[in-house]
Amino acid sequence: MKKLNALVATLLLTAALSHASTGVVQVGAGGWRTQTSTADQKVPEAPFRTPEMLQRAAPTNQWYSSVMFTRWSEVLHALPLTAKATEKGLEIGFPKKVITPTDRKDVEVTYPHAADITLRPLSFQPEAALLAGHGDWSVDIRFPSKDQSLTTTIAHGSPFVFATLSQGDLGLDFGADLQAHIWSKDARVLIIKGGSKTYAAFAPTGGTWQQGGRAWTLNLPAAKRYMSVAVMPNELDGTVHQFLASAYSHISNTKAEFRVDQDKSEVVTSFHVETQTKEGAQAPTIVGLYPHHYFGNKELPSVAVGTLPSIRGELKFYASNSFTTRHVSQGFVPYWPGVKDPKSSQAIVSNLSKESSRARRMMLEIGQGPYWQGKGLQRISQLMTVADVQGETATRDKLLALIKKRAEEWLSGQSDRTYFHYSPTLGTVASYPEEYDAVKDMNDHHFHYGYWIRAAADIGMRDPEWIKAEKWGGMIDLLVADIATAQRGRKDFPYLRNFDPYEGHSWASGTGMSPDGNNQESSSEAINAWVGLMLWGSLQGRQDLVDLGTYLYATEIQSINHYWFDIHGLTLPPEYKNVEVSMLFGGKLAHNTWWIDEPRQIHGINLLPLTASSTYLAASPAFTHKNMAALEQEIDIYQGRGKRAKPDDIWQDLFAKYVALVDPKKGLELWKEWGSIELGDTRTHAQHWLFFLNEVGTPDLGITANTKFYASFKAANGKRTYMAYNPTRSPVDVRFSDGQVLKALPLVLTVSP
Repeated sequence: MKKLNALVATLLLTAALSHASTGVVQVGAGGWRTQTSTADQKVPEAPFRTPEMLQRAAPTNQWYSSVMFTRWSEVLHALPLTAKATEKGLEIGFPKKVITPTDRKDVEVTYPHAADITLRPLSFQPEAALLAGHGDWSVDIRFPSKDQSLTTTIAHGSPFVFATLSQGDLGLDFGADLQAHIWSKDARVLIIKGGSKTYAAFAPTGGTWQQGGRAWTLNLPAAKRYMSVAVMPNELDGTVHQFLASAYSHISNTKAEFRVDQDKSEVVTSFHVETQTKEGAQAPTIVGLYPHHYFGNKELPSVAVGTLPSIRGELKFYASNSFTTRHVSQGFVPYWPGVKDPKSSQAIVSNLSKESSRARRMMLEIGQGPYWQGKGLQRISQLMTVADVQGETATRDKLLALIKKRAEEWLSGQSDRTYFHYSPTLGTVASYPEEYDAVKDMNDHHFHYGYWIRAAADIGMRDPEWIKAEKWGGMIDLLVADIATAQRGRKDFPYLRNFDPYEGHSWASGTGMSPDGNNQESSSEAINAWVGLMLWGSLQGRQDLVDLGTYLYATEIQSINHYWFDIHGLTLPPEYKNVEVSMLFGGKLAHNTWWIDEPRQIHGINLLPLTASSTYLAASPAFTHKNMAALEQEIDIYQGRGKRAKPDDIWQDLFAKYVALVDPKKGLELWKEWGSIELGDTRTHAQHWLFFLNEVGTPDLGITANTKFYASFKAANGKRTYMAYNPTRSPVDVRFSDGQVLKALPLVLTVSP
């Protein structure tokens, strides 16, 4: 990402020199505004950071982001533990499952925080809780008071909480159902039990435990003001010994490093925990692997320590500072070729003619802000693509000119109503008019900007000049930097703003101010963003951006299949009545949407936008059919509550396309040509999709290739169709894993005979 980061740094430096007279920083032919319009919301401040962290862009949209925005944090769902910063100190909990019935005749599953243990400094009263540092999945929280402080570290998957005091002793307050006793095998260890929970607290050598009613005091030696607490699978002596061996290996940093093995079509991610040995022999920490880490993984660490339940399913613990995952880098092509059947082609062109004449209005049918405008741009860019592959070049050129003009109006910076603004307050690009609290709470940047980036890539495939940095590409690069900066510790943008490398998926809320933790609803819109990165990088000759997008795309798909769809049956609890999760929180599973509890929209929000990159949804035909059967049952329940969808067939095109990925004939039967259309799609695009799949069959996800942009389809009669998109200026031999070789021509989609 060096080229992109250098470009962004140059743009921001230029701002200091150029905005005084114009208020707009020129970026090629476009620009961003240095100030917001009077009535527009400014991005929030994140004052609860240490001076060192205030020098870096704020890591919004993470599971721990609430620490920065409020004096005492919201609940942090680290898994298996929860934590909350309070005026007393750090609360620690090991949450238990709670099942809550809903009006929808289903249930929501929550793992609410409760303070089992509170780590409390005894020599001072904390003034606030500050973000003091973070790794890729660990966070340091400091409780200062003048020249004194308590610093705590928690991490995804870690059963430990680590604490260091600048001076004084530490109090441990216990929940009402917990009792403690000193372990008979080692006086440094305090065993804390209650119900099905077992914790251990580990004092440094020379530290002593003292009971005072329900609270205990840890008296610390002057030179050893540290300790740790861990939740354990059980209190067997062997387990306590294993945890004791790791108790003094305090986590100092965490990193997830990826590489893309193109020949094997594989994303390899190495997770590494850096530790500081406080005393004794150097020993590995204990890491808890999520299902998407261990499912099908042949390279698990050798020393297993036990398991614990969590909202993501069973966590498996290992004594290790590192582990590796290997996930298939499932390919896609940016568009599918034209339909060959003359009758089908004629029907597509007929609808194309109608919709192209209304394309300007179709770009903004609901909202006026950057989400709906980005969605509208991609809607018409996909319509343009159908015109292109069906040979309707005049219509293609008309639509291309239309979306370029509309995008340029926003990207120019000349309007004080529809514009982009860079704010150094957090290190972010804000966009106006605001939609869905994208400025106030920093929500959904990857959703919003993903549409813009993808639409710009669709333009760039037809007009390479338009996407050059000196034209309009520089402004798109700025949006890329906002959601996909790949350097850690920068001042202008945070590392991978929305993405959680350990959970393997994105978070949508910028501030994370909910007791249920951060959340993401539309996993499919996150996928759309990563697809945009891959295509944009390929057109700009930035292999590092293509690889980054590949990592995000492949990893998020793994998490979707485990935590939204549970296609492997490892994560959803038996009490959960739905077949999929539509809203995934740090501590809650819900089958709903933010705006309505209508079943079609609940199911559809994790499908849209359906493009040629959505073939991952065909991974489990059994799940697809189960999902659709559940939808029908939920519609009956919804109508039984006296409610009806408006219109009755809302998003029928979406579900017809979804089913067609696994059963083209059935998908076409579900399709109503004059039924409702999801407003991010067109009738023409849906029709092309359905006719195309009925010609070539379903995606064959078992076939891979030595390139990023490929696809394979298998018809009912066994005939296979191979295709590859070559973004370079030279022919490339694409080798498929079944032995097929396709000579991909430059700058076009090549399809096997």
